[in-house]
Amino acid sequence: MDARWSKAEIGELLDRYVLGLDYDKLDDEWTAELFSDDVVIEFPVSRHTGIDGLAEYHRRALAMWAGTHHLNTPSVVSVSGDRATLRANMTSVHVHHEREGEIRPHYVSGTCVTGDAVRTERGWRLSRLSFDLIWKTGNPPD
Repeated sequence: MDARWSKAEIGELLDRYVLGLDYDKLDDEWTAELFSDDVVIEFPVSRHTGIDGLAEYHRRALAMWAGTHHLNTPSVVSVSGDRATLRANMTSVHVHHEREGEIRPHYVSGTCVTGDAVRTERGWRLSRLSFDLIWKTGNPPD
């Protein structure tokens, strides 16, 4: 397979992940379409290993917010056989749940996303995503 097509497919996995956080039903079908069985997801405040429970992990994290909006740059992807690495930037806006009489500024962050992908019998899947905080404004939830 031409490496250009693999790079596009791998970059699209990150795009679909990011869009999914804001718009999709996060369930086992969602995770199976994006991740390898042994995936590792690393955020500055938490980590999850393995595809089992990954959808619930994301649902719990996103439930802390009234809404989110994630935007990523195109991925820089390097392919070597059945393995690949990727890197992109992401800006994430997190809207606090309303509290009576209180206006809270959104929590906004900029991160560098790095990751790995592997070619499986189901096609390319993300095997690792790591989000390194570069900057932030506002406060995380209490």
